[in-house]
Amino acid sequence: MSKLGIIVASTRPGRVGLPVAQWFEGEARTHAGFAEIELIDLAEVALPFMNEPNHPRLARYTHQHTRDWSALVSGVDAFVFVMPEYNHGFNAELKNAIDYLHNEWLYKPVGFVTYGGVAAGTRALQMIKQVIGALKMTPVLEAVNLPFVHQFLDEEEGLLPNEIMTAAAKSMLDELVRLEDNLRPLRPTLEAPHGA
Repeated sequence: MSKLGIIVASTRPGRVGLPVAQWFEGEARTHAGFAEIELIDLAEVALPFMNEPNHPRLARYTHQHTRDWSALVSGVDAFVFVMPEYNHGFNAELKNAIDYLHNEWLYKPVGFVTYGGVAAGTRALQMIKQVIGALKMTPVLEAVNLPFVHQFLDEEEGLLPNEIMTAAAKSMLDELVRLEDNLRPLRPTLEAPHGA
């Protein structure tokens, strides 16, 4: 069994992404399709905007924060991006975190939990597919989209899902497990990054 990484994309104060991700983490643990689950908060990872001089494909990292990020992403077999929608697109911090690396993302499946207003983050989801396609990541068709997300939030209890959200989470996790197993043989064995 493999490891699932749940990435909290939003870093802004008062963000909705953290309670949404915490809810999904609980669903993933209940599902039990992955041996390990790690919640990865980009606000805590705190990557500066890309400051590596070499192309990520070369893995010639000059900064410790990049080597740490590389090790974290390398150790994960499948991802879920918990992401907002900003101006019909996905946020810059997530794009930056993706762009730091290359080989570490290859042939890994990715699911999406998106949230927002009436569109529920679906425009951001469509936009990011081009980016992950360039990294040979495989998006699962099943997704969790939360429209008018604030109606599901409680200050003390976090996200209070309905049956549709819970069923969508299970369907997406089922497919992530299936895809991860099939993509695993395609993934390259990564050497330690240069400068490690």
